[in-house]
Amino acid sequence: MARICKLTGKGPRKGSRIWRSGKAKKKGGIGTHITAITKRRFLPNLQRVKAVVDGEVRYIRVAATAIKKGLVVKPLKRTYKKAEAAKA
Repeated sequence: MARICKLTGKGPRKGSRIWRSGKAKKKGGIGTHITAITKRRFLPNLQRVKAVVDGEVRYIRVAATAIKKGLVVKPLKRTYKKAEAAKA
């Protein structure tokens, strides 16, 4: 399953983790030095949300920023009860 937002198209981004060693000059050392750089991925904050898509209610994977911006149209809450539940 792709880690891509259905509304904004956000996906994973590349980055790097920098490993440093040594004591800072401010703290009395000779300064910090980079000892290694490893690759990493920044993943989008995807949420599974019930939304109205093309007039149908379905689950979609959307970034949290899209939810905050109001790009997701949420369906109305059900107020009726099923016939089976009403009999019991």
